[in-house]
Amino acid sequence: LERMPCGGGSPLAHALNMAAQTGLTCQKSGDVGEVLVVCISDGRANVPLATSVGEELEEPMDKTALKDEVINTAKMLGTLAGFKLLMLDSENKFVSTGLAKEIAAAAQGKYHYIPKPSQVGQVASQAIQDLKSR
Repeated sequence: LERMPCGGGSPLAHALNMAAQTGLTCQKSGDVGEVLVVCISDGRANVPLATSVGEELEEPMDKTALKDEVINTAKMLGTLAGFKLLMLDSENKFVSTGLAKEIAAAAQGKYHYIPKPSQVGQVASQAIQDLKSR
């Protein structure tokens, strides 16, 4: 994670949508019963869902509209039977917007902050264990 390029486009609503579609497909096939979506993000979306699926927008979406799109997609994820969202917040706390926490709440999921990129594995493992014990 420390070596991954950061910045640029974040089609977050598209990512959550794809996770939902993949999970539903696996549930229908009988491969899985429960789906855990692990999202590592600062929560800042800057690519509209329409753009990420190849559609043209007449007007660019502003930050509020992008946020609303992600929150609505997260809410949809939270209504799916057998789905859980684990939101791992990679945002720098010094400039935190709290968007990742809002996404987790909208999806009725769990939120965890990652203090350093090197701690992703540790935080994720502990969070998953906590979810399994419930």
